[in-house]
Amino acid sequence: MSLELFKEVEKRGHEQVVFFHYPEVGLKAIVGIHSTVLGPALGGCRMKLYPSEKEAIDDVLRLSEGMTYKNSVAGLDIGGGKACIIADHNLSAGRRELFLKFGECVRDLGGRYITAEDMGTGVKDIMTVREVCSFISGTSLEEGGGGDPSPWTAQGVFQGILASAERYYSSKDLKGKTVAIQGMGHVGVFLAELLTKAGAKLVVTDIDSRKLEAARQDFGAEVVEPGKIYDAECDIYSPCAVGQTINSDTIKRLKCKIIAGGANNQLTDDSMYKPILERKILYCPDFVINAGGVINCASELLPGGWSKSWTEAKVKNIYNTIHEVLERAERQSLFPEIVAVEIAKERIEQARQKKAEA
Repeated sequence: MSLELFKEVEKRGHEQVVFFHYPEVGLKAIVGIHSTVLGPALGGCRMKLYPSEKEAIDDVLRLSEGMTYKNSVAGLDIGGGKACIIADHNLSAGRRELFLKFGECVRDLGGRYITAEDMGTGVKDIMTVREVCSFISGTSLEEGGGGDPSPWTAQGVFQGILASAERYYSSKDLKGKTVAIQGMGHVGVFLAELLTKAGAKLVVTDIDSRKLEAARQDFGAEVVEPGKIYDAECDIYSPCAVGQTINSDTIKRLKCKIIAGGANNQLTDDSMYKPILERKILYCPDFVINAGGVINCASELLPGGWSKSWTEAKVKNIYNTIHEVLERAERQSLFPEIVAVEIAKERIEQARQKKAEA
């Protein structure tokens, strides 16, 4: 396993992968620091019971690499990292003790990694971490932080949807367009609200029936079972739940013209590039379109602290970035994700050269 891990780390270009194990509080955590060239590695802490430790490691490596590209393309002076706590996200008894110990672990990394909330964790958890560690973001509004980053992630996805619609349909008017949202968590709900206000029709799914009923009542959404969202008649498919849901099976079933959602790692791997292109589906790279949340977290790291106006301007600019990526992809006859990674790496290399010359 160790040799295979080093091989994977070398392939992805990680600087550091750290494992923490404190059974007295039930903490099994992995922190992946992919790059600190642009600045300290910022990325959320995910809390999830994985089927295997191998899958947890793979998740951390993939997500932390994606954070490097996400932060770079968003124009942020921070690197990319991610943390994963292998535990039930519904844990209540002992949760505080677990996050206090996790905070000590992050503190011991000396600022190379800055943590924040992610899937399965929330502002309350981050506030617990803050009691023992200053290398955090995503703190509460009451304490001067940016609060829940989910609304900002949804805002960015919405801006990306507008840009991709304008590119595909020559208009960003969403009236009459049908958007299929997979996942009605925080991001999905905020996105549904924005899309409804813009006049779009919604088809939604989630594993939680209560969330589906709320979507039906609040947004007049059509509700489908989780496995049937891929067959929904829609103009735009918006994956906003777990990653890797676009695979060799589901891609054949999608009836959309555009894929634009808030989930990370939406594609199983680069083998999806060809079928997406063959079906003439416009794909918005996930780490570009869903950068609103990390932009909000990065705002807390500004010299003067969190700034709503700075965050709004950066998130709104996702519209222009999606246009840039899609235009360049068309001009170079490349898949949009390849172009987005190129743009991210170009900025990182410029920073690396500046450091070398200093």
